[in-house]
Amino acid sequence: MTDRAPHQTRLVPVHPGDPSPAPREPLWRDLVGDVLRRERLAQERTLKDVADAARISMPYLSEIERGRKEASSEVLAAAAHALGLGLGDLLSLTQGELTRQQANRSRQVSRAPYRGLCLAA
Repeated sequence: MTDRAPHQTRLVPVHPGDPSPAPREPLWRDLVGDVLRRERLAQERTLKDVADAARISMPYLSEIERGRKEASSEVLAAAAHALGLGLGDLLSLTQGELTRQQANRSRQVSRAPYRGLCLAA
């Protein structure tokens, strides 16, 4: 007998040792954090400077930039304004980053050799 529950399937790679099928979708908080950090560094400003201007704590801004915290729209607007951006600007830049990452992922997938999977019951 098997330990698996009835009707449970498992994936068995056709080529053992193949990496997992596809990379995960980027998280919105990672994308927003990347954009905030990139904008801050482009302005040659410190975390402390931007956090003080946004009236949020420096550790919290750092966690947002690293994609560790899911910030509220109010906090994102404050951080954006501290960088001279509107919330719409931040969202637009983040959408652009998502589009760029998806295009890169599509190019990588189209160049990768086919690594089919077989389902076994």
